[in-house]
Order: sequence, then structure tokens, then C-alpha cells
Amino acid sequence: MLYRTPELDEADHRTLEGIERMRHDIGIHIRPQARWTKQLQRSLTARAIVGSNTIEGYAASVDDVEALMAGEEPLESSERTRRELEGYQRAMTYSQSLSDAGPGFRFDAGLLNGLHFMIQEHHPDKRPGRLRTGPVYVTSPDDPAVAAYTGPNSETVPGLMAELVDWLNNGDLDCPAHVRASMAHLNLVNIHPWADGNGRMSRALSTLVFAREALIPPEFSSIEEWLGRGQNTYAYYQVLKEVGGSEWSPDRDTRPWIRFCLRAHHIQAQQARRRVALLSRAWAELSDATAAAGLDERTVFALLPAFWGSRVRRTVYQLDAELSSQQAVRDIRELCRLAWLVPVGKARGRYYVAGAAMQPVFSSVQQSTKPYVDPYRESAAS
Repeated sequence: MLYRTPELDEADHRTLEGIERMRHDIGIHIRPQARWTKQLQRSLTARAIVGSNTIEGYAASVDDVEALMAGEEPLESSERTRRELEGYQRAMTYSQSLSDAGPGFRFDAGLLNGLHFMIQEHHPDKRPGRLRTGPVYVTSPDDPAVAAYTGPNSETVPGLMAELVDWLNNGDLDCPAHVRASMAHLNLVNIHPWADGNGRMSRALSTLVFAREALIPPEFSSIEEWLGRGQNTYAYYQVLKEVGGSEWSPDRDTRPWIRFCLRAHHIQAQQARRRVALLSRAWAELSDATAAAGLDERTVFALLPAFWGSRVRRTVYQLDAELSSQQAVRDIRELCRLAWLVPVGKARGRYYVAGAAMQPVFSSVQQSTKPYVDPYRESAAS
């Protein structure tokens, strides 16, 4: 028996309707604007990877993860953290790619174990890709010496995983994707089927459920970035403790978990919609400004990341704009000469940030500073 999907009430449905409206708005913007959205999609994926790994204690910058995704060496992350990031990136990339696997796609134990192997391959002592054979404990965020949760007996794990796989293929198919993804996350993290890496696998499975929906790119649906922020991480652990109990207890009420996740999805969707609108305006403004300066529109691929505060690396620009190494070097040199970019560091560690010429664009493209709306507080007030 798995943790069961709760009945949704009016406030839940209103929250889901709000999420769907925002997803629709995002979809309208991103489909015809593939030139700039590929950079945003990479940034969102990087932020999800950073968030999920931060929860597990592997802190890294979004810039470093974006560099890894482009095949570059990170500038700041340790070798240990880099290996964790690379493993999770592989699992996320594969999960996202399954959005177009076709109607014959089926969840199975091999797929889940394979994703786990990608995440944990560099920990051979923790049986990557193989179910645990002994007990497992989740420590309390307040005191690492205290077991906040004890996973089910290892002898029951194969049966529970078979039940979860069957549910992924056949269970609650009429439920909204956000609810199914959240319940997949909850059940896997509580089965805790592997010796390590269960939290990241549960979050990766949630992303995979969204990828299979294939309505908009799954990186626009992930809440991992939101979960990785300090107070949200603590709240995440608290609601898992409240709903999951101290041991496998599938008869417990799962409504608090669903509400926690729907609230997170609503706030993350607000943020994604705001980013899409902002970067759409920024691309248009930068295109006009670079044209007026006599620059090719391709240089906007170097300027857009600088606009949102990321480090610009010549090799990543070369990849984004599909240029030769020589052309990318010439473009970056010209952008620096005209003060659109400013170099920082030397040799392989060199990167670029926004220069003085970017200031008029910053002033023209204003980002909203309104706080995000909590959908459940809004429902209670209405």
C-alpha cells in the first residue's frame, strides 16, 4: 500500500487553475522565441540542479552548473561537488529528454535504477542503481544524530517499488500532473529504496512525471530551485516529517504535502512567468541597441546572460550562437571595446560581466518588485 492521493478541495482547484493560467502564458511566450529561450531553459535547469543538490549539502553557483552543462570546467566548485552536480545533471537531462519518448513509454524499475546510477555512480560503496539490502534512516535537520525517519524494511522494498511503478503507469491518471508528480515524489522518498541519493531521485522522478506531460518544457515546472532556498528547505523537511511520520505509514493524511507542493508550484510559476516576460523584453531591447551600435544580433547571446547577472564565458557564447572559436573571440573583444562587457580574471578563469553600455537597457527593462502571491492565503481571503 502506498501513500494515497487526497481529495482536492476548492482552494486546491483554484491554485491549480492559477498554475495552469501561468503555464499557458509561459507557453505562448516560449514557443515562437526559441532563440533566447534556450538560454533561459539552461538557466532554469541549472537552478533546479543547484537547488536539489543544496538540499543535500552540495552547494554550487548557477554559473558553475551552467558551465558544466556546456562542457566547461566550473570556476569555484570543489571536485567533490562537481561530481555530484555532473551525476544529477545527467539524470535531469535524460528525464527531460523523455518528454518525446512517445506513447509507448512505460515507467519500470530499470529506468528508476538507471537514473539512480547516474546520480550515484561515483559512490560505488553505496550500491548505485541497486536497491538497498539493509536499513536506512533520514536524519533530522535539527540534529544529525537523531533519526527523523526510518525507511521500510529492505525485504519489503522490491514489492513497494513494483507497486509504485504500477501506479506511475496506471494510477490516478485523471489527477493533474502537479498532483501526480508530488505523490510520486512523496512515495519514492518514503520508500527510500536505495542506500543514498533518495531525495534527489525523488525530485528527479517528479521532473520526469512533468516531462511525460510534454505541455511545456519540464524545466519550467520544477520546484527544486524553490525547495533549495533556506527557509523553504526547512519547511520541506517539516512537511515530509508531518506527512510521512517517523516510519513507513501510508495511511497518513497526505493533504498537507499536496498543499505544500501546489503552493511551491504556484510561486515557482509566478517567478518563471516573470522571468520569461523580463527576458523577452530584454532580448528585444538588446537587439535594438546592438543594431544601433553596428553589432550583429548574434552578440545578444553574449549580452543576455550578463543582463540577468550571470557570468559570460566565451566558450558558452560560442556554443549558444553556433560560432567558430575565432568569431566568438572577435565578438567578445568588440563587446569589451564598446563597454558592453567587462573582463574579469585571466586565462582559463576569465569571464565577462555587464559593462557600462548595458545600463540604458537595465533602466529600460524594469523588473517587477511586487511580492509573489501565496495562493492559499489569497483563497482564504476571498
